[in-house]
Amino acid sequence: MPKQENKEPQMDKIDNEKCPMCQKNTLTLYETEQDIPHFGKVFIFGMSCSNTECNYKQNDVEVEKVGEPSKIEFILNNSKDLSVRVVKSSEATIKIPGLKMEVEPGVASDGYVSNIEGLLQRFKKILEAERDTADEDNIRKKAKNLLKKLWKAECGDEELKIIIEDSTGNSAIISEKAVITSLKSKKK
Repeated sequence: MPKQENKEPQMDKIDNEKCPMCQKNTLTLYETEQDIPHFGKVFIFGMSCSNTECNYKQNDVEVEKVGEPSKIEFILNNSKDLSVRVVKSSEATIKIPGLKMEVEPGVASDGYVSNIEGLLQRFKKILEAERDTADEDNIRKKAKNLLKKLWKAECGDEELKIIIEDSTGNSAIISEKAVITSLKSKKK
C-alpha cells in the first residue's frame, strides 16, 4: 500500500526566545504557510509566551500576492455558509451590522485563517461575557437578544451580513457569494 502524503502544513518553530512583555526566555515563534484554494498562498506568523504569569501572544496573516484595499461583504443565510473559509489580517476591521458589532484593529490585533463559524464564535464570546458579567440589566438583556439572533443565523433561520474591510488587501472570504469592492481611503 502506498504511503499517504501528510497534507498538514509544516510549521517552523523557534523556542526559548526573549518575550517582549515579561523579558523571560519563554517565547515561541512560529511560521507556516498554507495554500488556500481560490485565494493563494498565505503565511501565518505568531508568537506565544509559555510563562503563565504573562501568556503574551500575537498572530498575523500575510498573503503572497499584494492586494488592493478592499471591502468584502458576505451574507450568511444557511448553515452550510458556516464552513466558508475566512482569512483576516491583523489590519482588518470586521463588522456585523445586524448585531451592531464591530472589531477594529488595534495594537494586539490578531490575523487568522478560520471559517465563518469560527469568526462568529469570537463575537459570541464577547456577547457571552457581556451577558454574564455586566452590572446593568439592560446590557445583559441586550446581549441575550443578540446571542439569540446569532444562534438563529447559525441555524440558517435569519440572514446575517458580515463585512471585512482591509486596507492591506490581505483578507478574504472565499465564496462565490462574497462581494468584493475597492475600499476608498479615508480622508482625515
